[in-house]
Amino acid sequence: METQSNIEALFSKTGDYLETRIDLFRLKTIDKTSEVVSSVVSQAVLLLVATFFILMLSAGIALWLGDILGKAYYGFLILAGFYLIAGLIIYALRRQWLKDPISNLIIRKTLNQKNATS
Repeated sequence: METQSNIEALFSKTGDYLETRIDLFRLKTIDKTSEVVSSVVSQAVLLLVATFFILMLSAGIALWLGDILGKAYYGFLILAGFYLIAGLIIYALRRQWLKDPISNLIIRKTLNQKNATS
């Protein structure tokens, strides 16, 4: 009789433990998901603002250069050439400047998150 009671208590505690572990996993998942989504949204807003800033700055510089050179389209052509050269340099160095640092950042952030929550 007593052993049956102990077995029932053991099963009850095991069930409670599993429910607690499932809840903990669910909460950790929600925490990481909300952190990733909020990070992506804030980065997207910053990227949008930076894009508008660069667009307006580029138009101003192109018009200024065009005014100096006598024809407005000269300024836009010069700026387009500058962006083409910058794009080619970034493309050639994309692994060193973009891919590796971003991969390392993601790995570092994931490992720090995992250690902090464990």
